[in-house]
Amino acid sequence: MTAVRGDADRTPDGDRIRRRRLRRRMALLGASGLLLTAPYAAWPGAAPAATQPAGADDAAADAAVPPELQRYYQQELQWWPCPDPSFQCTEVTVPLDYAHPDAGDLLLAASRKQATGDGARIGSLFLNPGGPGISAIDYLAQGGADLFSPSVRASYDLVAMDPRGVQYSTPVNCEIDAPTPPTGADSRKSADSAEFAALDAAFEDFATVCERNAGPLLPHVGTLDAARDMDVLRALMGDDALHYVGVSYGTYLGATYADLFPSRVGRMVLDGVVDPTLDGYQNALQTTAGYQVAWESFATDCAARTDCPLGHSVTEISRRLVTLLHSLDSTPLRQGKDIAITGSDLLNAVRNALRSADWELLRAALQGVPAGDTTALQQLNGASEIPFSNAVDAFYAIGCLSSPFDSRFSSAEAAAALPQFLHASPLFGALDVAGLGQCTHWPVPATQPAQAVTAPGAAPILIVGTTRDPDTPLHWAESLTDQLSSSRLLTYDADGHGAYQRGSTCVDTAVDRYLTRGQLPTAGEVCT
Repeated sequence: MTAVRGDADRTPDGDRIRRRRLRRRMALLGASGLLLTAPYAAWPGAAPAATQPAGADDAAADAAVPPELQRYYQQELQWWPCPDPSFQCTEVTVPLDYAHPDAGDLLLAASRKQATGDGARIGSLFLNPGGPGISAIDYLAQGGADLFSPSVRASYDLVAMDPRGVQYSTPVNCEIDAPTPPTGADSRKSADSAEFAALDAAFEDFATVCERNAGPLLPHVGTLDAARDMDVLRALMGDDALHYVGVSYGTYLGATYADLFPSRVGRMVLDGVVDPTLDGYQNALQTTAGYQVAWESFATDCAARTDCPLGHSVTEISRRLVTLLHSLDSTPLRQGKDIAITGSDLLNAVRNALRSADWELLRAALQGVPAGDTTALQQLNGASEIPFSNAVDAFYAIGCLSSPFDSRFSSAEAAAALPQFLHASPLFGALDVAGLGQCTHWPVPATQPAQAVTAPGAAPILIVGTTRDPDTPLHWAESLTDQLSSSRLLTYDADGHGAYQRGSTCVDTAVDRYLTRGQLPTAGEVCT
């Protein structure tokens, strides 16, 4: 894989070839249908962006960009129709290494859907759906644009840029299947040292092959670099401030941008917040506890229904689910010649349903599987599949550079942590503890430590947290709200991951009002 290009490669023919390649990669989508120590410095060797007064004019903003980076901020974007002609596509040249811009460049892909309004346009609204590793371009093209209200669509061009290393933006390609954590019945009840050792060996093999096939790119796909890339595109879009909606990992990327460039923060919504003060172990353990809370919330609701397929108390429902998982592990349910449904498949479906809060479909899956019907289960698991994607490779490459996702436990240390994880969640603890060694053998150390994000002088940022969010617990949103110098928390008393455009008129109205008018919700507001 050619990850970078130097000055010798910058030719008109080379650019045309790269553009054709990008178009072909994006056509597949159409044919197929997913460091620095505090305080951060905006640029290596430059004064922190916080020293610039809010509302600085263009000349002051240009002066904040060091001479060696000016050419990136002054390039001209060329747009062409995406496979769906209602979107426009482009590519952006950024330095491989912002500290050494002469080391070569990367090409990043971006798309936009232009505002529908007549003269009421506010600017560009950047989107990131999470991951790390999920394609923002895919998200925008496959329905993300339709999630926004007419008032938001009239006010903004919707802009998606795949972060470096992801899908269409110089993707990390390890060319090897990622390790699969053990999820069988034995793994869910005890620490098998041989099993943990085998997984550790698989992580080591994966890291070794990734280094061989994508090594030059791996040190340069961190969130700090992705945030700097967003600032380049912001300037090229002609916006004085970055307007942004980030979900899940997208909140970590947005918060990183705000800390790097506080004076350039516009209207920023962070929904389903990752807490930047956590390390990989804390993140994993608290997420495990979050899924247990979500499961018990589902089970409580199910127990109150006459048609609940697993019983009428949380204890009974949990016990019967575990029995069903063990049964499927010992005797998989055959579905045709090539498909065997195991306990791992069912547990994955449960997890997906808790994330989406699709409890009706989960009840249908729990009703159907004992009777041999896996239709609902396969619907739940199919929703997590991402065709033609490097999402898994990018998850490791980006995550292992970022503290909340970077966990480097030995197999013995991971096995020793099992009791804590089982205490946090008897149902999901063993599955989650198996991931503690995912970065142990990664060839690049983390570049972004666990630390508070303050973004001094930034415009007010809207934080949205859901009370029983399994992936990003509410207290993470509360923590980031406390860290930021100017922010407001909107709480959604509900289940599932994320809040915006998930069925709450209260949440949607508050976010839309902020995006279109700059009006924050009332302090302490809770939506149901």
